[in-house]
Amino acid sequence: MTIYEFLSDRFKKFIFEISVVLIAAVFLLSTGTQFDILLLLLIGLSFLFLIVQIFDFLRSRSHLQELEAILSGLNEKYLFAECVPISNNLYERKLFELIRHSGKAMIEAVSDAQASQREYREYIESWVHEIKSPITAAKLICRTVDEPMRRKLSCELSQIDAHVERALFYARAESPEQDFLIRKINLSAIVSQAIQNHQSLLIQSNIQIQTQGLDQIIYTDDKWSCFILGQLLQNAVRYRSEQPIITLSAKPLGQQIQLSVQDNGIGIPAHELSRVFDRGFTGSNGRKKGGSTGMGLYLCRKLTNFLEINLSITSKEHQGTTITLTFPAKER
Repeated sequence: MTIYEFLSDRFKKFIFEISVVLIAAVFLLSTGTQFDILLLLLIGLSFLFLIVQIFDFLRSRSHLQELEAILSGLNEKYLFAECVPISNNLYERKLFELIRHSGKAMIEAVSDAQASQREYREYIESWVHEIKSPITAAKLICRTVDEPMRRKLSCELSQIDAHVERALFYARAESPEQDFLIRKINLSAIVSQAIQNHQSLLIQSNIQIQTQGLDQIIYTDDKWSCFILGQLLQNAVRYRSEQPIITLSAKPLGQQIQLSVQDNGIGIPAHELSRVFDRGFTGSNGRKKGGSTGMGLYLCRKLTNFLEINLSITSKEHQGTTITLTFPAKER
């Protein structure tokens, strides 16, 4: 609290008090009180008024600083009203009592919302595990049909499997710290697993995969990183050109390893690049192709932020897109 703020807050009160004193002075003067005595009385009252206001300012500022210190020291800021010491001022006690009741209602509402969200996430995880069984059974049945039909069905089932996996990771992304493990791993192993997971889709789409310099050691969660790479591969397939090529190349960058996923697809318009990581953004290409959810790159951004992986994108329309992932390569 500054002096200006203090004076501004009490300006009307000051005007009222000064007006009362002036009226009293006029009354005393009109009733025969000597001017010298009245002047001494006014000087004394002014000095007393100044002392009281200085004391009030210092007390209010000290009290506010104490409250600010309590708030800054709390991890859960919503518990502020519960930690404030009991005031000697009746108005302040009543005010904080109302704030406590309001905070308690808010905490209960947040707890209910968190419980509901947790139950929903657990249901999604359970549903994903249950739906994977019929998907696996359908893939086995595909082996009994002729070759052209098997390829088509396998591709569609792989797409269903990818959507199911995206739903699972979306549910877990709300609390990823419960399901990740940072460890030392070879980048080539993660890339190979991601390619294998989407093998049917890549073969069906006639995608040519090129790799370069992937024998690098990084520190990350292999499952989450494999999912991120899978989303990038799916995007490259969806927006491919007539002769699609996806190039995965890595290079050391100080204490980091930079992995580039480059395609020669249809590219992204320049004015849409800043929004591709927004939740639900499909863009003009997504609307043309159809079936885009706008969740893939959003999840990639969310998970890379948590894993401390730098994610960037460059693209030229009708030429292709390059997405760069920068992994930590040194243990921290």
